[in-house]
Amino acid sequence: MSDFRAIVVGLGVQGHKRRRFAGDDYVGCVDPVHEEADWRDIKDVPLEAYDCALCCVPDEPKIELLTYLLGHGKHVLVEKPLWAAQDGDIERLDALAKANGAVCYTAYNHRFEPHYVRMRDLIRSGDLGEIYRCRMFYGNGTARLVRNSEWRDQGAGVLPDLGSHLLDTLAFWFGERLESFEVYTSNCFENKAPDHVIIGTEAGSPKIELEMTLLSWRNHFTCDVFAEKGSAHIESLCKWGPATFTRRMRVLPSGRPPEGAVTLVEEDPTWVEEYAHFKNLCQSGTETDLSNDIWLNTVLGRLSEEAIAKAAKP
Repeated sequence: MSDFRAIVVGLGVQGHKRRRFAGDDYVGCVDPVHEEADWRDIKDVPLEAYDCALCCVPDEPKIELLTYLLGHGKHVLVEKPLWAAQDGDIERLDALAKANGAVCYTAYNHRFEPHYVRMRDLIRSGDLGEIYRCRMFYGNGTARLVRNSEWRDQGAGVLPDLGSHLLDTLAFWFGERLESFEVYTSNCFENKAPDHVIIGTEAGSPKIELEMTLLSWRNHFTCDVFAEKGSAHIESLCKWGPATFTRRMRVLPSGRPPEGAVTLVEEDPTWVEEYAHFKNLCQSGTETDLSNDIWLNTVLGRLSEEAIAKAAKP
């Protein structure tokens, strides 16, 4: 038996993935209706039966669920975003985790995407010089699936779902948490909640534009970083591969830039690497820090109100 025992809470699409990548650490799952569940409620699980919980649940019950787990000293991996009605709710989770020596980790698996790591390292090396602009596009073709879901087609729709990934990526790459975003466009083309949103900021440097949609019938991701000494570009993710990272070196005064490209054709490595990272945090006694989640909750909360209002305008 593994010396690190994990349960999965919520056996939906994400829950099945988490169960798979927990491997031999997995000891059971909690789900109120799924026929494969070992328990119907988290409080039914004997506390001595597990060390951590992989929580794949809708946003609304997250705070109550995590309060119970962290209050009993259980480590938690929770699917993004860590949503709360008030920032203070997340602050209390942070304090509870610290007080009980538990790790509370929000899963942003794209941080383990090889080209994301490559982009972070290039930006932080300074080799690009001053960064002028960064734009990202993240598209899924899940509009119909979301519309048919009992809980997903509500609120600000695609914004907290995919926007949380994009905002977290900015923090991962640039090492800072910007506040001055605004909603450029917000539309409900096929769904009750916004299914295509563009946000950005022209304040500070770099200038940012983030586009997210449920209407990209071929799932896709692109990124362009334009800078003083060249540019860097990502085309697709490993799970939708091939995925290519391209770096172009500026020629002065002008001319076609030399470029280098790395193309990957491989299975999505992020799930197994993120679980290993989470397990290491727990076993090494790393202290919880939910400051990134508080920032995301604040920014997404304000932007969600804007997106809903803008989408409602005729």
